[in-house]
Amino acid sequence: MMSSSPKPEVTLSLTLSPGSTLQEVVKPEERGVRLIQLLLTCAKHASSSNLHRADECLRQISLLASVSGDSMQRLSAWFASALAVRLVKRWPGLHKALNYTQLPKQDQLGQAQPLFGRVFPYLGFSYAIISRTLIKAMTGERVIHLVDLGSGDANLWIPLLRSFSCLLDGQPHLKVTCMNANKAILEELGPRLVKEAEALGLPFQFAPLNASLRELTLDKLGVKSGEALAFISILNLHTLLAEDDSVDAHFSHNKTNGIKDSKQMFRFLSTIRSSSAKFFFLVEKEADHNLNKLIDRFVEGLHYYSAVFDSVDATFGGNTSSRERLVLEEMFGKEIENIVACEGVEREERHERYGRWMVRFGQAGFKPVMMWHDSTEDAKQMEEACGRNGYKIVNERASLMICWHDRPLYAVSAWTC
Repeated sequence: MMSSSPKPEVTLSLTLSPGSTLQEVVKPEERGVRLIQLLLTCAKHASSSNLHRADECLRQISLLASVSGDSMQRLSAWFASALAVRLVKRWPGLHKALNYTQLPKQDQLGQAQPLFGRVFPYLGFSYAIISRTLIKAMTGERVIHLVDLGSGDANLWIPLLRSFSCLLDGQPHLKVTCMNANKAILEELGPRLVKEAEALGLPFQFAPLNASLRELTLDKLGVKSGEALAFISILNLHTLLAEDDSVDAHFSHNKTNGIKDSKQMFRFLSTIRSSSAKFFFLVEKEADHNLNKLIDRFVEGLHYYSAVFDSVDATFGGNTSSRERLVLEEMFGKEIENIVACEGVEREERHERYGRWMVRFGQAGFKPVMMWHDSTEDAKQMEEACGRNGYKIVNERASLMICWHDRPLYAVSAWTC
């Protein structure tokens, strides 16, 4: 009898290296090129389940990458970690055991998202664009109903309440429905907005809705006749694109203009359109991470997050040990992990570029809306107020792109039925 050969031992380099002596003898430019080469090679091996070669790539990356190094070293550390997680997922028990001590996703976001809004101007720009467009478009309306589709950010709503309280033709009755799967966010936001409205003397109603986007129905929103209705989605509509990719692989003809059909998204947008809303405001990352092949979205992810990490460096300078920087980069790292390590319905970070959103909204019967009229002058004032070189707002096909050194990172758009 032939004896069965023993299974080969497989080792995976999981640790994010704090640095190594090899880094000191490699020029930063050469190191960056080498890291990109190793990451791409490792992604190809991970995609083809070649564990030994992927592990060797991870070992070499660990000698050059560092969570306390320059932006390319830190970015590489997070992408290497994501690849390692993808490989470890082949052993569900091992993967689960390694994640016992991880904070729940909502707890992690609860720490990072407010910090993101304070440190970077992306959300501030987006909120100002939405606020000015709403004020101009809703002037003269007596009852205004605004639906927050998941942000729950007081930095959006308090300035908006103050703007509506100062309208020359009188204050409207303002109703805000805040939809969020995290009940704690609703319990914190509601009293704060009610208190602010009372101080402003603004007729106001806050309606909390503890539900996810997938659970949205018009009945839950309590829309009444005569209300001027608008929806606001901040950095979360892409999660509706999460679906079983194996089905798409078998039925690859289910595409329109090269864009994967999404029944979930089409149903959601059809529901919004049936509400006869005046506006739907959308803020999303300007990136293509909703791609089937790992290597394709890996390359796109490297391109996108390299600009993000460069902007982190510009904000924090040489302070690589800053607690705030570490919290923010961990948030970006979790996004990278979801893009690289997850598949199917588990992969929620399916960002798409504005051009793809145009197709999706168009299919559902929406038309793009130009945002406020004096955009060029307003954008210049906003950039100057931000006080940080490198950020700017650019008009592109009825959307406004928020850029870092000519690299569009976030897109703000408005739609109407």
